[in-house]
Amino acid sequence: MHSDPASHPQTSPKVSPAAEVVAANMVAADRVAADRVAAGPGFASLPLSPAMQANLQRLGYLAMTPIQAASLPPALAGRDLIAQARTGSGKTAAFALALLANLNPRRFAVQTLVLCPTRELADQVTAEIRRLARAEDSIKVLTLCGGATLRPQLASLAHGAHIVVGTPGRILDHLERASLELSALNTLVLDEADRMLDMGFHDAISAVASHCPQPRQTLLFSATYPEGIAKIAAALLRQPLTIRLEQAHQPDKIRQRFYQVREDQRLHAVGLLLNHYRPVSTLAFCNTKAQCRDLVAVLRAQGFSALELHGDLDQRERDQMLLRFANRSASVLVATDIAARGLDITDLEAVINVDVTPDVATHTHRIGRTARVDNSGWAFSLASLDEMGRVGQIEHELGFSSTWQPLAELTASGSGPLLAPMATLQILGGRKEKIRPGDLLGALTKDLGYAAAQIGKIKVNDYSTYLAVAREIAPELARRLSNTKVKGRSVKLRLMDD
Repeated sequence: MHSDPASHPQTSPKVSPAAEVVAANMVAADRVAADRVAAGPGFASLPLSPAMQANLQRLGYLAMTPIQAASLPPALAGRDLIAQARTGSGKTAAFALALLANLNPRRFAVQTLVLCPTRELADQVTAEIRRLARAEDSIKVLTLCGGATLRPQLASLAHGAHIVVGTPGRILDHLERASLELSALNTLVLDEADRMLDMGFHDAISAVASHCPQPRQTLLFSATYPEGIAKIAAALLRQPLTIRLEQAHQPDKIRQRFYQVREDQRLHAVGLLLNHYRPVSTLAFCNTKAQCRDLVAVLRAQGFSALELHGDLDQRERDQMLLRFANRSASVLVATDIAARGLDITDLEAVINVDVTPDVATHTHRIGRTARVDNSGWAFSLASLDEMGRVGQIEHELGFSSTWQPLAELTASGSGPLLAPMATLQILGGRKEKIRPGDLLGALTKDLGYAAAQIGKIKVNDYSTYLAVAREIAPELARRLSNTKVKGRSVKLRLMDD
């Protein structure tokens, strides 16, 4: 499975005819398989090591999604790719498996660079690569993003890494400081390239690529295919195979409903939607930061656990808000479009357009946060008379007729307030103190006697750890854990709750 970069000549890559056929016919196949992902081909058909195949089985990767089936055979054969597929379609595993197959764990140097538009997406990509890399020992993945201080990144780079994931600006900063060395690089990945271009990263991407050696494999993934993608692909890729899964979302998977509101009803209507449909996890989009703050205040006054995500928050605050929402310790995340770029929240049941966006592509991006892979979801839009023109433009360009419902149909159920199922504990200490998820899980289940089902996600950072637990046991568990030792050390923690 692994070899040195020099053993991967890229001047005349060999691609099987089957791979070309799969790529050419994926548009039709996607219509059949999108709602039945398990019916796709299995990973056993790929030339992956037995250790990787076993790891995929452990992780529950039973069958390939359409983008994985289309892109993995040519990518594993060494081909440059332009792959167009929506976020949430399984593309991270598609390029992660390819770059891991091209990596030599015994060569401790940066062999892969993955560029992402946001820190949030970079963190998610890093986590997925680490999960897939468990098949090999001691593969080090490092995240380098703006919004974080340079000193810890410089220290981590000094210790070396196999894979670097980061945002273009911060990667370029390290290259110009000579703190990042790419002479051993064999794979460059551009993830969500369209968003990076939208955010003004074209020059930074080109500058980063100029530091990458040739020959190399370049994999470009994008949800859309604007003119800028063609230009940057022509400059950075060599005879790429283009894979386009045209159907962005299955109409029957995203159930859209529109509600006409007056301005003085808009924020109150969000609470009505939540109490009527009772989604466990909802992302609400506002056009402005002020609207975000106002809506969070209204929802909290109504008893909802709501968090805000916008540009006025610093990076640490944004990371914590996103982590708590992903942990399901908040029912609603209220965000602006800029702050929500790159988010990939699994099992998101509903999206609410609190304001109608004037941009059709943004509307598509918003509602596409729900109904990921083989799930379904709700997309609600609140529109005033002044916004009807925007709704009409969305209908025209996307080719559908909106379904309008009266606000009067929204009635609260008798189940009481909509509470998040989990709560998050922040623990002082992380990787630097050698804390691992298994250590915490063992302390909670073996030492304190809690059921594994009561424990949610455990995220270990360098200096802190975040633990999701069932809300009803959170205060008691926090008290008991603070009197327990983990790896021989006392635990300092706080319950993160508003």
